[in-house]
Amino acid sequence: MVKEPVRILVVGGGYVGMYTALRLQRKLKPELKRGEAEIVVVTPEPYMTYQPFLPEAAAGSISPRHVVVPLRRVLDKCRIVIGEVKAIDHAKRCASFTTLATDDEGEGPVDITYDELVLAPGSVSRTLPVPGLADHGIGFKTVEEAIGLRNHVIEQMDIASSTRDPAVRDAALTFVFVGGGYAGVEALGELEDMARYAARYYHNVKADDMKWILVEASGRILPEVGEEMGKYTVRELRRRNIDVRLETRLDSCEDRVAVLSDGARFPTRTVVWTAGVKPHPVLAATDLPLNERGRLNCTAQLTVDGSTHAWGAGDAAAVPDVTAEEPGKECAPNAQHAVRQARTLGDNIAASLRGQPLTEYTHKYVGSVASLGLHKGVAHVYGRKLKGYPAWFMHRVYHLSRVPTVNRKSRVLAEWTLSGLFKREIVSLGSLEHPRAEFELAAGGRSPKESS
Repeated sequence: MVKEPVRILVVGGGYVGMYTALRLQRKLKPELKRGEAEIVVVTPEPYMTYQPFLPEAAAGSISPRHVVVPLRRVLDKCRIVIGEVKAIDHAKRCASFTTLATDDEGEGPVDITYDELVLAPGSVSRTLPVPGLADHGIGFKTVEEAIGLRNHVIEQMDIASSTRDPAVRDAALTFVFVGGGYAGVEALGELEDMARYAARYYHNVKADDMKWILVEASGRILPEVGEEMGKYTVRELRRRNIDVRLETRLDSCEDRVAVLSDGARFPTRTVVWTAGVKPHPVLAATDLPLNERGRLNCTAQLTVDGSTHAWGAGDAAAVPDVTAEEPGKECAPNAQHAVRQARTLGDNIAASLRGQPLTEYTHKYVGSVASLGLHKGVAHVYGRKLKGYPAWFMHRVYHLSRVPTVNRKSRVLAEWTLSGLFKREIVSLGSLEHPRAEFELAAGGRSPKESS
């Protein structure tokens, strides 16, 4: 009788999902070759997004296709399923998922059984019940959102350049970013830098005509780079005439007016929401233990606490930080931990299948880097504090070393080199979001703008 291969189901193709599957490919190479093991990755997208490069993609420094890593090419020993897991019954070792063909098939979700489960769906944007946010807010978590935001900003400059209504012009040139973490500060810094450059090509729009506003609910921004570098960042942004408002919240953005908790009101057509993330909703559709914040309860060995054959890491998991001086502290849900945890996770799954002891996830703090636009940045690396050009250069070197595959490293480096030799691209390709619009109009239909 032929023994069925051990099936390892990886839910999610982000940092943890991709790097864990990649590690398992290498560690279980003999078992995969003999047909004794099988790795199945279920992910909504056929690529992994390297999120630290999203701000540079939005600014046009990197091509969008070089910010993503194709999973089928990298995970060539795995079975890649483009779909979305809807529910997991770990007691029965079964997961239900939908695919791109589910609606056409008309048979509902597909079930898949497994022996080992790696739950790494990542996180989604954490929104608050702010009036008007669902209608007018723009996220900044995916490459599609980053490129859409770039197109949107340039489009607003075109609107301001062509309108004769001062109110429309003012709203078009006002950009509000909510959230003072990495995503918000880097996105604002890169896009303001790009828009400032683009303004030189408009005969009636100047850089000083634009209003850039950063709203942060706490008393500091970029806490990861330390208090001193955070204060420097505030000074640097304000020196560029960016309005940084600390201890302030967005109360409403109805009718295209951003109302802040300090009483300020800004007519605007752009509200970018980067105020944190929350665990993926699929975690609530499992029978696995979650903490009060909806994250998987995990051990330092990256097993799900109290559940056998279940593993977790990254944004979706609450992993104890064994190197912390304070007892009970958890690892922060960031990319640095996710990549490192995936390495330990892959090793531990391989060790478990071979009956070997597991190891705990430990880490040494390397530091943090952040870009504030071309040739501008802050960094706190190995105890050293950098700012300006050295920090920006460190930011690029660090992330170039971390982006997966030699192919992607080479392409990103080539683009950076070319962007240093030639002028920036300032073209908006917003029509890409509605590629059939012109044909529909020619065929007698209505354009998307007329339908909305």
